[in-house]
Amino acid sequence: MSQKRLFLVDAYALIFRGYYAFIKNPRINSKGMDTSAIMGFMNSLLDVIKREKPDHLAVAFDKGGSQVRNEMYTEYKANRDETPEAIKIAVPYIHQLLQAMHIPIIEEEGFEADDLIGTLAKQAEKEGYKVFMVTPDKDFGQLVSENIFMYRPARMGNDIEIWGVDEVKAKFEVEHPLQVIDFLGMMGDAVDNIPGLPGVGEKTAKKLLAEFGSMENLLANTDKLKGALKEKIEANKEQGILSKKLATILLDCPVQFHAEDYEMSQPDIEKTDAIFQELEFRQLKAQFDKLFAVQNTQEVETPVEHKKAAPKKIENQFDLFGFQDLDDADAQNTETYNPYNTLENTSHFYQIVQGDLPLKLLLQNLVKQKSVCFDTETTGIDALNAELVGLALSWEKGKGFYVPFPENQLEAQELINKFKPFFEDESIEKIGQNIKYDLKVLANYGIQIKGKLFDTMIAHYLINPDMRHNMDVLSETYLKYSPKSIETLIGKKGKNQLSMRQVPLEDIKEYAVEDADVTLQLKEHFQPILEKVGTKKLFDEIEIPLVPVLATMEREGINLDEDYLKTMSLDMQKEIDLFENKIYEEAGEKFNLASPKQLGDILFDKLKIGGAKQKKTKTGQYATGEEILSYLALEHQIVRDILEWRQLVKLKSTYVDALPLQVDKKTQRVHTDYMQTVAATGRLSSNNPNLQNIPIRTERGRQIRKAFIARDENYTLLSADYSQIELRIIAALSGEENMIAAFKNNEDIHKSTASKVFNVTPEEVTKEQRSNAKTVNFGIIYGVSAFGLSNQTALSRKESAELIEAYYKTYPKLKGFMQNQIDFARENGYVETISGRRRYLKDINSANAVVRGAAERNAVNAPIQGSAADIIKIAMINIHKKLTEENWKSKMLLQVHDELVFDVHLSELEKIKPMIKHEMENAFQMAVPLEVEIGMGKDWLEAH
Repeated sequence: MSQKRLFLVDAYALIFRGYYAFIKNPRINSKGMDTSAIMGFMNSLLDVIKREKPDHLAVAFDKGGSQVRNEMYTEYKANRDETPEAIKIAVPYIHQLLQAMHIPIIEEEGFEADDLIGTLAKQAEKEGYKVFMVTPDKDFGQLVSENIFMYRPARMGNDIEIWGVDEVKAKFEVEHPLQVIDFLGMMGDAVDNIPGLPGVGEKTAKKLLAEFGSMENLLANTDKLKGALKEKIEANKEQGILSKKLATILLDCPVQFHAEDYEMSQPDIEKTDAIFQELEFRQLKAQFDKLFAVQNTQEVETPVEHKKAAPKKIENQFDLFGFQDLDDADAQNTETYNPYNTLENTSHFYQIVQGDLPLKLLLQNLVKQKSVCFDTETTGIDALNAELVGLALSWEKGKGFYVPFPENQLEAQELINKFKPFFEDESIEKIGQNIKYDLKVLANYGIQIKGKLFDTMIAHYLINPDMRHNMDVLSETYLKYSPKSIETLIGKKGKNQLSMRQVPLEDIKEYAVEDADVTLQLKEHFQPILEKVGTKKLFDEIEIPLVPVLATMEREGINLDEDYLKTMSLDMQKEIDLFENKIYEEAGEKFNLASPKQLGDILFDKLKIGGAKQKKTKTGQYATGEEILSYLALEHQIVRDILEWRQLVKLKSTYVDALPLQVDKKTQRVHTDYMQTVAATGRLSSNNPNLQNIPIRTERGRQIRKAFIARDENYTLLSADYSQIELRIIAALSGEENMIAAFKNNEDIHKSTASKVFNVTPEEVTKEQRSNAKTVNFGIIYGVSAFGLSNQTALSRKESAELIEAYYKTYPKLKGFMQNQIDFARENGYVETISGRRRYLKDINSANAVVRGAAERNAVNAPIQGSAADIIKIAMINIHKKLTEENWKSKMLLQVHDELVFDVHLSELEKIKPMIKHEMENAFQMAVPLEVEIGMGKDWLEAH
């Protein structure tokens, strides 16, 4: 019989780790709740269950801190930050989930999880169990024995680590795991505020342990030490003993291991699914249900009594972990509880429309409607090349129609032409989810959609910009309805995936009309919310009118000089090879430059760059990220060469080699996709290819723009760029007279600022002073600090602080405006742009200073960035309207940050320049005039 295994989970270690894993991209649900900590913890817990299939499992929590250690040392853990609100909110939910899973929660007032786990681990070991302590905390190394192991969960692409005796001895360089206590006591712990011995770090602690074996033996033989270290240790012997005691995990807590209480049992799926539904954990719910492969254990109840069933003990581990074949006859009783409504359990009436008479009746009824939701089914996701497979229509909840289209394109064209009266009727509102895709597909067939549009994806983006906006998520969140997955029809991505043409008609009808039906219901749900949150005007006047503008731009695309890029690629490869050889020569050997481990070993072990204390990653290898190397670049040529090499390699692979692969075979042009629902600030995002990330600050980056060229010899590219729009907006919104006057007088704003803050005449302003003023001008929008400014300039921190102070004296209303924005956000939970676009700031009142600081910077920055986005969108709408209504040959092609790029027919050049400039400069009236700079050229670089 195999040895039974017990897994003891350190709850807070995994909760904190999960929270910070998502810190740059927190998981926010539709209620504005940060669910990162719960998500992170559950991911780790389920991974352990899936991988290890434990016999017994429990989760230990801290409760009230360590009474024993606090009595020993009042400063124990005193320097820890306030627990983030998201974690405080998370713990009750995690408790509920564990209770629903029938996993014991171990907590005792006045004891830490380390001590509870240590006590239980030793008890279980005596009863013959193999124990795994699930935690990334190195302190647990002291408990490791022949049958007790540290289980460090997987993270950031790194696999799990299991530390036994040998691993602990190797990691800490000790003879026995118990010496980990001495090691921790000697070097101390900044996180727990354990003081340790002064002057003793990790390397010294290992050296002392190798020589003396223990804290006590070290302190008894300090006469064998020398110099300052001897003096420090002799003066702090009591502190050393105290530190060892603080680092010692207790093994006598008032908890008792009872095997039957810790045995894995079947979860209460109805309860867990209800919690997952509340938290909006759709994917996690699916993984959970699959993992536990829930069996239908419903029993026929008698009218005499209803007994609450005890948790079902798992007799067969394969039942628990979902390894049975669900298609097998023996598994027909298996079912998964689904808290959402679906096609299978919801009354609906979806009809296929084929034949002349049914189609005629549908069309007659269709044009009588005031509002209709439609959805195109196509052969692929590339709208430019997709062919119509079918059209779904719905204007009443639970009802809808599906019109299949023939594969023959002439016949398909004849059929879609019959729907022209509907699509071009301006009195009928058209509803869709990501309706821009449908506009582009129908444009392939010469169909132009007119009338009012309603896009549920965009509506939700304005309601809750930080949440995901795909239809399945929206449906499950707001309608409690789970739509049919596309993968159930065509399979997963890959060579075996079907085309929609291969799907049986009845199946595609159910799927397609359901999409239209659900989207219709979402529209009815979101419309009053748009009114309630004050974004209906923004939706109606900017975001929705922008949809056909973007669709037209995307279909137009831009011409690409592929031969130029091929030549550039060859030249860059030669330069890359030269840098590689130079770096190898400087390093004294060849190595894999793309390997962070090999690079770190060369730079920091072999060449000793940056001194002895170089930062290492969690895996123990040196950190070689750009922020690390940039700091060292000024002093070391090899580091500068490595950064140059990296930039070349990235530019070549990301743009020079990739762009030709994205030229459409039919149009021979590059067609980017603009996304309205990604950036919370309101800015557009560009994808496939991303033209907004092409570097403009470096010469090589700028040269890539040269590959984008005019249509032919009859056209030229025109670039129209807002000049310092964000500074103009902050001047106008703050009412800062000095800055407003500088803009109205057409002064160089950076020279004007430098003149005022350095107290010199404009003529006396040096190049360096102007540069520093420019850094502050733009940095102030992002809440630049003295530390940040000193990093971006040659100024010291003291000089930077003085410059910022002088800046606020020069522009006194700016500081008041910034504080007003923060105060408004604290009171209302959001800030707004000039058009009423909201940026919600859930952390604005956080007790965590770092988290709160980021929210405060967003409170200032979001209205500025968002207003700039609003203004250029208005300009795009107005310019597109003129180009369309006046039938210009010239076309608007690209929007990149504050710049618009046009393909201009030479015959229209002199007429279009004033039109574009006028529309952009008059898109929005402010106290500060908007200014647009226009350039022209045969390529984008020349035009910019």
